[in-house]
Amino acid sequence: MLNIIVIGSSGHAKVVIDSIEKENKYEIIGLLDRFKDVGSSSFGYKIIGKEEDLPNLIKLYKIEGGFIAIGDNFIRYTVYNKISQNIPQFNFIKVIHPSAQIARDVVIGKGTVILANTTISSEATVGNFCIINNNSSLDHDSKMLDYSSLAPGSSIGGNAKIGLFTAVSLGAKVIHGITIGDHTIIGSGSTVVKNIPKYVVAYGTPAKVIRGRFSGEKYL
Repeated sequence: MLNIIVIGSSGHAKVVIDSIEKENKYEIIGLLDRFKDVGSSSFGYKIIGKEEDLPNLIKLYKIEGGFIAIGDNFIRYTVYNKISQNIPQFNFIKVIHPSAQIARDVVIGKGTVILANTTISSEATVGNFCIINNNSSLDHDSKMLDYSSLAPGSSIGGNAKIGLFTAVSLGAKVIHGITIGDHTIIGSGSTVVKNIPKYVVAYGTPAKVIRGRFSGEKYL
């Protein structure tokens, strides 16, 4: 098994670690977290440093790859940028829980996690560093662009498009053929029946734009 490191140690990291363990392809050497003390533990693994320590840790532990287990889409992007600037060749793995149902001709990018009991239908495309969370689904021919996410229990119909950095929250539904713009948040339990522009917060049934938002604005 390849030696890997997990960047992050919060709740989302625990879910990712569980999937990595069940996939049984990688050996987790430790966790990186700049907000916790080196030597402390999370979910049975030691914190062994921060992102800037990674070049030395790679040599010390013979690390062959890693995964950014951070739930916030924009923060995940900023961490990726820091690491890729220092280590351009770093191998970001994808993680797929064994219970996920993935159809033929699905494309899944690097750094993406597909969690338990999810369904991705035929010829759907999932970009880099995305999250498809527990019990969510992405129907045929739909596209999730980089750093986007589906929260637990959300459903995306066929031929839909989810924009860069966009988050579809808990239990939300997006009907067939809808486009949701970049950096947008769809609120929990919403039903999206028409296109939603970029840089907004929208929620309700049917979902309506409530206000604008800015790139990197906290939503979790």
